[in-house]
Amino acid sequence: MKTFFFVNSFILLCAATEVQAQKKMTDGTIVYDIVIESSNPTQKSPDFTGAVTTVYLNGDKCRTEMVSSLGIESTIYDASSGKAVILKEYSGQKLMITLTKENWAEKNNSYNGLVFETVNETKLIAGYHCNKAIAKMDNGKSYIVYYTTELQASTKEYNPLFRNLPGMPMEYEIVKGRSKFRYTVAKINLDAVAASTFDFPKSGYRVMTYEENKEMKKLDQ
Repeated sequence: MKTFFFVNSFILLCAATEVQAQKKMTDGTIVYDIVIESSNPTQKSPDFTGAVTTVYLNGDKCRTEMVSSLGIESTIYDASSGKAVILKEYSGQKLMITLTKENWAEKNNSYNGLVFETVNETKLIAGYHCNKAIAKMDNGKSYIVYYTTELQASTKEYNPLFRNLPGMPMEYEIVKGRSKFRYTVAKINLDAVAASTFDFPKSGYRVMTYEENKEMKKLDQ
C-alpha cells in the first residue's frame, strides 16, 4: 500500500513539474534570423543578408514582421475576431490587404492536414531544449522543424503552419521554388508588448481586399 502511494505521488509530482516547467507566453517577442539557400548554384538568390522575422504576441493578438533589404512585410492577426491585415512596404509603395475570418481560413487551408512526426534528435536553441520533428503535408511535401515544449504561445492560430505542433517552433525550413529559407530563433523576450503594435493602420496605405489581391495576382501571371 505504501509502495502504491509512493509511486502515484511520484507520478503526480513529475506531471506537476512538467506543467510548471512549460511557460505560457501570453506577451512577448520572438526574433528569428533568416538564412536563404538555393538548390541551383547558378541561380542568384535574393539578398537576405541580415533579414529577420519578429513575432509580437499579446493575448489573442499577434504581429509577424519580416524585415529584409527588399522591404518590410507584416501580418497582424486577431484570433478573437479571426480578422487580419497584411502590410507590404516595398520600393516606397505601401499596400494593406484586409482579410476576413473566412479569407484567413482559405489562405491557410493547405496546412489543415499537416502532421508532425517527432524523431529522436534534439538541439539547444537560444537556451531552450528542442526536439526535432518532420512536418508532412497532404501534397507530399515535408520540412524539418525544431520545437521546444518549455514555452507555448497563448494562441497558435497566429501561424497556422504550427497549429498542430506540440510546442514553440524554434527553427524551421520553408522551401519556395528553388530556394530554402531557414528561420532560427535568435532571442526571446517575455516582456509585455504595447497594445498599439497590433492596431490595424487607418491611413498611409493603399487598401485592397483579399479577393482583389487574388485577382491582381491572376492578371500578373
